[in-house]
Amino acid sequence: MNSPAPRDFLLLALSSCLGAWFTYSGGAKLFVGGLDKFTQDVGNYQILSRPWDAAAAYTVPWVEIIVGVCLILGMFRKGALLVLAGLVFVFALAVGWAWVHGLDISCGCHGSDEKLNYWPKTFELTGYLVLIAIMAWLETTSKSRQSVE
Repeated sequence: MNSPAPRDFLLLALSSCLGAWFTYSGGAKLFVGGLDKFTQDVGNYQILSRPWDAAAAYTVPWVEIIVGVCLILGMFRKGALLVLAGLVFVFALAVGWAWVHGLDISCGCHGSDEKLNYWPKTFELTGYLVLIAIMAWLETTSKSRQSVE
């Protein structure tokens, strides 16, 4: 029996941290700020009209929680990473839209009223996408390494 490689421990650590962060993020939208506030935040981006802003606002936090729990538990990790990459990418597009249109709005992140600071948010979202790519690579190489042995 082979012992786990350091990349397996790294993948576990990254999955646990990123999963906990997005579970927290979704939970904060639901239980700290509330769905009414998050619906208003989504509407402030001026991309989706009613009732689609509410549909997105009522769906995104639950997807974040489910994806986060999957990452923490190591279940459906590839799928969870794919869904998370999609969420981050769509949010990056929304941030870009708001930036181009000069909107002075709340981020909608973590249930707070924090104003959207475009440069820091761009770096944060880029960091998430890089981290997700690294985790997907670790997941793929870890599985291929196990099948060779």
